Amino acid sequence: GGTADIAVISLGGTVVSTSIKVAGDDFDEAIVRYMRKKHNLLIGERTAEEIKINIGAAYRRPEILTMEVKGRNLVTGLPKTIEVNSDETLEALREPAMQIVDSVHNVLERTPPELAADVYDRGIVLTGGGALLSGLDALIEEKTGINTVIADNPLTAVAIGTGKFIEFRSGNKGDSKK
Repeated sequence: GGTADIAVISLGGTVVSTSIKVAGDDFDEAIVRYMRKKHNLLIGERTAEEIKINIGAAYRRPEILTMEVKGRNLVTGLPKTIEVNSDETLEALREPAMQIVDSVHNVLERTPPELAADVYDRGIVLTGGGALLSGLDALIEEKTGINTVIADNPLTAVAIGTGKFIEFRSGNKGDSKK
């Protein structure tokens, strides 16, 4: 993914929103940079994505996970295998994760008071691929004080929500007989 979209939606319309160029690809790049800087290890994007999916964390995991990572030693130029743990990914992913948190905070600051109370009562729902990053929900919840959950099917929720929005805007108001 290439963007994170943050919005407060009410009565079928967007009240406050922002879009930032921080998403899955940025998490992968952050892991590549971390591996280069901390371990003198050059890894590819696919390896970085595997690390993100398998042991990546935006918030400390209850149990530390480890993974064997193969790459090229930047000092010797030879292949090298190291073990990386989820706490290291926490450090690697801190900056892009905090950019998302800061944008959520910014949208909340611009939300009208009545709707802000609704957001506080109903919570924040994460959708899309970024929602699958372990602990992103906990990080947002800790930093905002607002209950944050991951949608049941985060990868399809965006498409389903867009379809419902179009249906709502076209006047069907969700009355389809499906």
